[in-house]
Amino acid sequence: MPRRNTPKPEDARPLGGGVGWARAESGPDGEWLVRAISGAQAQKTYRCPGCDHEIRPGTPHVVAWPAEDTGSVEERRHWHQACWESRGRRGPTARRW
Repeated sequence: MPRRNTPKPEDARPLGGGVGWARAESGPDGEWLVRAISGAQAQKTYRCPGCDHEIRPGTPHVVAWPAEDTGSVEERRHWHQACWESRGRRGPTARRW
């Protein structure tokens, strides 16, 4: 059975190197490219810069990087979805441990 091709959002654009799609977001902290990561795709542990807690494997989250970059490893940050949405109110947290 053929699968359906779902249209991508208008603000989504393909990323170089075959790494997938990202959507553009604007905020008071600048222009960002954001990609949602499903629980099945999340295979490593990351630390969220919003709350300084771990994002464990299997946890859905988002990856964000400045729009002028193409997703370089140095600039990408993995965030909990709620932390990313509230970053304008809270900002990044200083590491406590």
